[in-house]
Amino acid sequence: MAASFHFRAITSDGKARTGTLVGESDKEVARELRKQGLTPVYVGLEQKKGFEFELPDFGGGRKKEVLFFTTELTTLLNSGIPVDRALQISTELTEKPAFRMVILDVLRVLKGGRSLADSLATHPKYFSDLYVNMVRAGEASGSLGVIFERLSEFEKTRDELRGYIISSMVYPALLSLVGAGSVFVLMNFVVPKFAQVFEQGNIPMPLPTRMMIETSRYTQTYAPFVLGLLAVAIVAFQAYIRQPDGRLWWDGFRLKIPLLGDALRKAETARFARAMGTLIANSVPLVQSLSISGAIMNNKRISNSLNAVAQGVKRGEGIAAPLKRTGEFPPLAAHLLSVGEETGKLDQMFLRMADVYEADTRAAIRRFTSLFEPIIILVMGLIIGALVISLLLAISSINEVAV
Repeated sequence: MAASFHFRAITSDGKARTGTLVGESDKEVARELRKQGLTPVYVGLEQKKGFEFELPDFGGGRKKEVLFFTTELTTLLNSGIPVDRALQISTELTEKPAFRMVILDVLRVLKGGRSLADSLATHPKYFSDLYVNMVRAGEASGSLGVIFERLSEFEKTRDELRGYIISSMVYPALLSLVGAGSVFVLMNFVVPKFAQVFEQGNIPMPLPTRMMIETSRYTQTYAPFVLGLLAVAIVAFQAYIRQPDGRLWWDGFRLKIPLLGDALRKAETARFARAMGTLIANSVPLVQSLSISGAIMNNKRISNSLNAVAQGVKRGEGIAAPLKRTGEFPPLAAHLLSVGEETGKLDQMFLRMADVYEADTRAAIRRFTSLFEPIIILVMGLIIGALVISLLLAISSINEVAV
C-alpha cells in the first residue's frame, strides 16, 4: 500500500532538499530520489527536523565513523578512483546521516577549489590536526593512497587500544555497582523490617544488630542530603577540572594513583609515539609533529611537557635528551629515541616504541584489574557478610525469646 514518505536529500552541488514522496516503501522512495540526482539522507514516515552535523555520541561513535571512512578511502584511492568520486562513494556507504552530511560538506568545499586537507579541516571535531596534516603531506607528495592507508592503521590501532581499556574496566565497574546496590537494598528495605519486629516485641537486640539498625536509620534519614551534597560536589569538581589549572592538577593526580597511574602514563606514551611515528614517516617537521601529537593527548600534564621538548629540538639538542628531562615519560622511551637518532630511523623507532607501550598498557591494565577485582569482592563480601551475620544474630535472639 502506497504511503507518503518524508525525505531529506542532498543535491549534486551540496544543497539540502526536503519534501515528501509517495511510494510503496522507503527503499522505493530512496531509489526514486537517486534517479532524480539526489543523495537521500533520510526517508521515513516521520518528519525529521533540520540537518545536524553532530550526534551526542561522546566521541566514541564519531571515531568509529572516521575509522570506517578512512578505510573506505584507502581502498578507493589505491584502486585509482579520483578523490571527489571516492568521497561521493563514501557518502553512499556511510550509515550515519550526520557523518554523511559531513562528507558531503567536505566534498562541496573540495569542489569549490580547496585542497582535501583544507576541506577536512572545516570539521575539526571529526578530523584532528594529525589527520589533516597527514593528508596535506600526502597531497604534497602525490601519495594520498599510502597516506590514508597509514591513517587507517593509526586509527585502527588507537581504536583497539581504547576498546581494550574500556572493556577491561567494565567488569570491575559492574561489580562495584552490584555490590553497592546490594548494600543499599539491605540497609533500606531488609534491615528496617527487622527493626520493626524488635521494636514491636520489645526484644533485646544483640550489639551487632543494634549497630546495623542504627546505621540503617542514619542512612534513611540522611541519604537524600548526602546524595544531594555528593551531586553538588561532583558538579563543582567537573567545573574545576574544566579549568586549565584544575585539569593540570587532576591529570597529575591520576598519574600518581598506584597501578592505574602507570597504565595511564604508558597509554599516553603509546598514543604520543604512534602519532609521532606516523607524522615523521610522512615528512611532517619534527617541531610541528610534537605540537600535533600534544594536541591529541588526553593528559594535559604530559602534553604540556612537550613544549619543553620542542624548545630543545629548536636548540639542536635532538628529541631524546629533552624528552628525558621532562620526567613525564617512562625511562625506556628516551633510550629508544636515542637509538633512533643515532641510526637515522627515528620514525621507525617511534612506531616500535608505540608497539612496546601499547603492549605494556594492556599488561598494566591487566595488573590493575587483577588486583582491583579481588579487593572489591573482599570489601563487599565483608560488608554484606557483616550484615548477614547481624541478621542471623537477630533471628537467633528472636527464637530464644520465643522459647
